[in-house]
Amino acid sequence: MADVCEVACVDAEKVARVRAAGPAPATLLALAETFKALGDPTRLRIVAALAQEELCVCDLATLVDVSESAVSHSLRTLRQLRLVQYRKVGKIAYYSLDDAHVARLVAEGLGHIDEVGR
Repeated sequence: MADVCEVACVDAEKVARVRAAGPAPATLLALAETFKALGDPTRLRIVAALAQEELCVCDLATLVDVSESAVSHSLRTLRQLRLVQYRKVGKIAYYSLDDAHVARLVAEGLGHIDEVGR
């Protein structure tokens, strides 16, 4: 099998350098939760839409073709992970991405998919 080492050889210095420079386990766990949330097609469609423009729950439900209840449930998950935020205007809740990092994350993912041609 060509895709694995054929002999056991650990470069302890490299391993130590990478371990010291790498993110903390708690940080990786938080990132994994973010990717898990974005792994749901409905939530990903919501985030991609919000990367373009602030939208209310009704707009999002129409756009992603699911119920307002399903959109609200997805938004709750995204809000808990600080991927989206909202503001109230009267009785309407407008959602937007929490910060530019979220938009860049989705843009990078889309760019990767375009590049590898999936």
